[in-house]
Amino acid sequence: MIKSFRHKGLADLFHTGNARKVQAKHGKRLRLILTMLNAAVHARHMDAPGLRLHPLRGKPEDRWAVDVDENYRVIFRFEEGHACEVVDYGDYH
Repeated sequence: MIKSFRHKGLADLFHTGNARKVQAKHGKRLRLILTMLNAAVHARHMDAPGLRLHPLRGKPEDRWAVDVDENYRVIFRFEEGHACEVVDYGDYH
């Protein structure tokens, strides 16, 4: 279950379905990623074809990312079986 969001656009998309604060071309894929994150209890549950789950280095530790499109990723951390701080979304290259 997703406990918290850092990106307000992702929070709006998750809670209300409103995608106006994310890129329009990413809306469908972000809905899929958020649905999967909400059902996951461990980061490895996000290891689906095409998402390219990978751990991030540096601080804070224990962060993971999945690809949205091109340079865009959704970053999250799991704590006690819940996705926390999800959850940032942006261009990281």
